[in-house]
Amino acid sequence: MRGPRTAPRPAVRARRATITAFTVLAATLPTTAAATGSREIDTALPYVCSLPSGRHSATVRISAVFPGRAAAGEAVRPSDVSTSVEFPAQAVADLKEMGAAGVRPATRLGIGVAQNGATAEATWRGSAQPVALPPSGPLTLTTTGDVPSVTGRSTGELTFSAGDLVVDLEPAAADGAATGSAALTVDCALADHAADAGRLAAVPVGPEAAGGTDAPSGTPSASPSSGTPEEGDGRPEGRRRDRAPKVAGTAPGAPGAARDVPPCKYDEQYPAGPMSLNAYITGYSNVRKLKGAVLIPPFCTLIEQGEPQFEFYPDFSGATITQHSGGDLHYRGRKQTPPFEATFLTFGFTPTTATMVLEQTGPLTIDSAGSTDFVFTSTDTYVRVPLVLRVTSLKVNGTPLDVGPDCRTEKPLSSPEPDPGKHPGDHLVLHGRGEQNLGEPATGYLLLSGGPLTGEVTIPAFTGCGADGEDLDRLLTASVSGPGNYVKQIQGQTCFAAAEEVNPDECTPDRQPLKIPVPER
Repeated sequence: MRGPRTAPRPAVRARRATITAFTVLAATLPTTAAATGSREIDTALPYVCSLPSGRHSATVRISAVFPGRAAAGEAVRPSDVSTSVEFPAQAVADLKEMGAAGVRPATRLGIGVAQNGATAEATWRGSAQPVALPPSGPLTLTTTGDVPSVTGRSTGELTFSAGDLVVDLEPAAADGAATGSAALTVDCALADHAADAGRLAAVPVGPEAAGGTDAPSGTPSASPSSGTPEEGDGRPEGRRRDRAPKVAGTAPGAPGAARDVPPCKYDEQYPAGPMSLNAYITGYSNVRKLKGAVLIPPFCTLIEQGEPQFEFYPDFSGATITQHSGGDLHYRGRKQTPPFEATFLTFGFTPTTATMVLEQTGPLTIDSAGSTDFVFTSTDTYVRVPLVLRVTSLKVNGTPLDVGPDCRTEKPLSSPEPDPGKHPGDHLVLHGRGEQNLGEPATGYLLLSGGPLTGEVTIPAFTGCGADGEDLDRLLTASVSGPGNYVKQIQGQTCFAAAEEVNPDECTPDRQPLKIPVPER
């Protein structure tokens, strides 16, 4: 049995304007695509998806805006990405058999990236608010989300092709609330007759690049034995070794993956205690008003694990287990996340990019309660933490707006609290459930091994936003604030930083978490 452990080793400024004038201005400015010569693609592809009732045909429509060209070494990030899946009528029947009246979709689309014969893989993730199931007929679900950038290492076309698709369908009630039922994961692949038709776009890369093509080309615009050597390559012209395109956010463990995460270790300011753990957490938070999701990049959490308490049944056939632990977010000596950026269409048409941080304003607590018969163990864990959302910069249609030094929510984010008498005040609540059979890996969430934590949050009104007499509080409040924002965070495997000997399966040599989790929806 792998339950809670108490000893080693646990697993610049814009022109001044009123809000009304600003809205009118934003509506009349040209969009980024028109200004930069970007190209929009909208492609429908035939897929086959595995549903509980069997394998069925589905149509997947992918749309995105690509830059018209790029320089070698310049990051290419598609924008306005959406993935629509039209499931057959049988999918509706399958979901209704699960007791669902609606469904909250999330997609993970595999994207093959290639340049001059070198390849890499990226994942385009999307999410959406709950959708009511139709009485009958097909079910169309559309998700949106930010996608990783891709950097070509040399000259030549950078091509993007659609691959396998995974659709997570979380059952929802008629009002859109989660039902608590397990999500249905649907695996989809390009139909056999369309296996070679997944080409989405090609972006010319290089100083002489001029206008890409969405049609497949038989010859790359630069061969491995010609062109200018890559800067820093160190090889004479004609002997350059082409390298695979670089995908931002490569999954941990994948070839070429790097620890592109902030440090997560104890120091003189935060010394390790006898039961100290550390872990990375990452995931998505929906912004319901903007019909999109924010990716919160991996951030560090320092945890002081509490002593587990066992209460045995009278016949000793099992026991209940409770544990109370505490912790702090940790980024450069501050209790906050790293800055993260999100782009949305404010008012449905205006691209708005905000840089934000989540700041911890009170204790972070982790409470676990479960039971075991010494063969099967189940545990429910609630993570509670008061967090204020701070906006550090804002651009609307490419025009910077000065939000000032103290733009934030007027109070902490709040979640529905299952025990308000014991845990008063505004705070985020995330829940995770873990199960484990003796001798088998755990499923779901356990404090030591990590896993998914989910919840729902209300974003309060904003205050202190604006400079030089310009009040942006109402703009942000009207655009972002409100209830019903779904949150899903993935905690990675903890590192027992206080252990006498470093566990190489859980920690780096300098006692940082080895496992960097991958966000999921």
